[in-house]
Amino acid sequence: MRFMVMVKADKNTEAGVLKSKEEAIEWVKRCPNPLPDSEAEIEIRQVFEAEDFGPALTPELREAEERLRAQAVAKR
Repeated sequence: MRFMVMVKADKNTEAGVLKSKEEAIEWVKRCPNPLPDSEAEIEIRQVFEAEDFGPALTPELREAEERLRAQAVAKR
């Protein structure tokens, strides 16, 4: 499991993925305000990886997940 930090300011969004919630919180504490004259929004979201599901992620589900990832990459 990882944690994603998203910084939204105006129409721009920046994101980074960190290994722990504590690391994400420390990063946010050090993050400068991207727009000093207006408000910005910072979110920390928990991100699950396939390995987090253990045996519940059957070979069939893993295959389907890999196909979806490939389709998403192809659309970029």
